Amino acid sequence: MPVPENLKYTETHEWVRLDGDVATIGITDHAQSELGDVVYVELPETGRILAKDDVFGTVESVKAVSDLYSPVGGEVVDTNRVLSDATETVNNDPFGEAWMIRVRVSNLADLSHLLEPADYEKIVAEASH
Repeated sequence: MPVPENLKYTETHEWVRLDGDVATIGITDHAQSELGDVVYVELPETGRILAKDDVFGTVESVKAVSDLYSPVGGEVVDTNRVLSDATETVNNDPFGEAWMIRVRVSNLADLSHLLEPADYEKIVAEASH
């Protein structure tokens, strides 16, 4: 499974791409693969203030409903509304078109706990055994 080198990761299978003080957040290829076919995505409204590790939405698949956790605290400045009508995008392009939210990070120290790609790959490999 791909683990892009230009992203950071969480143990709960979210990815983060930082552009200045705005974090784009989505779920990993491993997460979408474990979920199976995604049928519903619930995302927050823009303007919502999140604390690090807050649940910001849910992803529902044919197998399960999973909470989405914010890897950083801050204000939601954008949500990917395309996903409500094209949930298959989560399965087809988890690291690209299926980004979920953009958060203006309130505390850059929140980024210090994020995993490097190699560390995330180890977690996925251990989970696969």
